Amino acid sequence: MQLYNTLSAKEREALIEEAGKDRLTISFYKYARIGNPQILRNHLFLAWDQMEVLGRIYVAHEGINAQLSVPADNFNSFKDHLDSITFLENVRLNIAIEQDNKSFLKLKVKVRDKIVADGLNDDTFDVTNKGIHVGAEQFNQLIEDENTVLVDMRNHYESEIGHFKNAITPDVDTFRDSLDIIEKDLAAHKEDKNLVMYCTGGIRCEKASAYYKHKGFKNVFQLEGGIIEYTRQVREKQLENKFLGKNFVFDHRRGERISEDVIAHCHQCGKPCDTHVNCANEACHLLFIQCDDCAKEMNNCCSVDCMEVHALPYEEQKRLRKGKGASNKIFKKGRSPVLKYKK
Repeated sequence: MQLYNTLSAKEREALIEEAGKDRLTISFYKYARIGNPQILRNHLFLAWDQMEVLGRIYVAHEGINAQLSVPADNFNSFKDHLDSITFLENVRLNIAIEQDNKSFLKLKVKVRDKIVADGLNDDTFDVTNKGIHVGAEQFNQLIEDENTVLVDMRNHYESEIGHFKNAITPDVDTFRDSLDIIEKDLAAHKEDKNLVMYCTGGIRCEKASAYYKHKGFKNVFQLEGGIIEYTRQVREKQLENKFLGKNFVFDHRRGERISEDVIAHCHQCGKPCDTHVNCANEACHLLFIQCDDCAKEMNNCCSVDCMEVHALPYEEQKRLRKGKGASNKIFKKGRSPVLKYKK
């Protein structure tokens, strides 16, 4: 019984090209009590591998968080399978605004302690006492209210390329970092302001809203389905779009264009740009913003040092990496002294 992916990304990419089928990039999450995450993990892998589903899925005692790609002609079978699982019946599916057949190239279903690394002790507060979910129309009305404080619950490299007008965008590396900062900064407004939050697909706000209610905030709201669902509703209902720029996504696309505004800058030359790339030096792999001109000049690298390594024969690069731990720059997305124009 095959319970793990056996193909490389290159092999899978070739199969996708050979198949010539359109694929849908989808995300969803659900908080639920799961007795044995490993059993569910294996069940999902076996079923979805047969449907040629690819993606990154986390399963924990507290629920499931999934970003995946499924062949369009297998979508109904995939949806039927979700509906056959009691706690996933009719779960909201966020379908990507921009499709890419190669958004994911492997199927990875992993058991984790939590479906989002929030660093919270859930036993200390009622995680089911959540904020009020609002759709795009009500969200637009709320954020125009002078009694509203709008907060972006994402990380710095996400909000840098796109965010809602007038949103507070904490300069943080992790979701957990933002929780205490926001509570401290808004401590004086726990009772007299509307705390309105948003994130990519809604999952971070789901836990944050319960946390802030526990901390004494009286009027807590969250954008239902996050930026992805907001964009769908805005286009479907022809509402005013109040999001500027791109929505960062956690797959090979790295971003979806929501508006034509380019609010970020190339980290190497400072020109307007909102294209995230990874440094071509595999020993670095730093995520940063790079324009086409700098990509050409720097050979897709973040620094001269990385250019020199990347120019070496591949076997020599492997030899240099041998025995060394992963660079911290991989995890400090967009933060490095070599990036002159990182805000």
